[in-house]
Amino acid sequence: MMRLARSVDALIAAPDTEPALRARLERAREIRRFAAERLGLPDNGSYTRYAALGRSHVVWNVFAAPELSLTLKTWCFPVAGCVSYRGYFAREDAEALAAGLRAQGWEVQVAGVPAYSTLGWFDDPLLDTFLNLGETELARLIFHELAHQLVYVSGDSAFNESFATAVEEVGLERWLTHRGDDSLRARHRDTDRRRREFLALLRGTRERLEAVYASPADEAQQRRDKQAVFEGLHADYQRLRTRWGGFAGYDRWFAQAPGNAHLASVATYTTWVPGFRHLLAAHDEDLPRFYEAVRELARKPLAERTRALSVDASAPSPGLSSQP
Repeated sequence: MMRLARSVDALIAAPDTEPALRARLERAREIRRFAAERLGLPDNGSYTRYAALGRSHVVWNVFAAPELSLTLKTWCFPVAGCVSYRGYFAREDAEALAAGLRAQGWEVQVAGVPAYSTLGWFDDPLLDTFLNLGETELARLIFHELAHQLVYVSGDSAFNESFATAVEEVGLERWLTHRGDDSLRARHRDTDRRRREFLALLRGTRERLEAVYASPADEAQQRRDKQAVFEGLHADYQRLRTRWGGFAGYDRWFAQAPGNAHLASVATYTTWVPGFRHLLAAHDEDLPRFYEAVRELARKPLAERTRALSVDASAPSPGLSSQP
């Protein structure tokens, strides 16, 4: 990946660069500058080079959870600490691990990832795995991955990913305002509304499953209750699709027969987002002050971080995304 990476500026200037690629690189360069100048994200060499990998994802992450629990298995590494997934550059390696875990009784999800952060240890390049996803998704990914370079708590995946997701949301809202493109903004509103409704559906499902797993019922009854919850999830999703006019963008999520690992992996990226959004609001939407407050929070024990970020997840967050 690093060997293939070439300067974005050089590719834009090169006469043999395809016009469509040049246009995407120009937009990515604008987003990168906006991230540094308007969002206070790291101004370094990350996303100033481009590499074409010629495949759908850069990494495949493996998530695993027990049959009757939403607690993800963790793996521990130097520098990164303990994380609730294990990533592979080769899909076959991820699938091999997944097969071994399933044989041991774990419920497993293998998820393709278009981008990831080296936490500032290297200058991460733009990749074709996400450059082609469209402007809003490109902006989301750049803001999210750069946020990981600002704050990272070893061993707390939910804190790290929820913080980066909150920065991604705020950054995208401000980018769309900066762009002043009403049609792009309107499309984002539709996409964001569906995303929030889908996440609310999964959150409700997790809450019902947590109640099942915490009940005094024996394992056989818990399995029956679990099956009923997942049947309800599928039925509720079909009702959502109907309300969305047949939009099927989340069908792929259901293609792997979702289980505990699928639901828990989503929670890793979203659990504390409302708490971070409220923390930003408490600092008058000032991102530098917010970042400093997050750094201070990151130095506190887990229990204290949890208390500070525990707000009603169903309450609307400030910002464009919560508007009708």
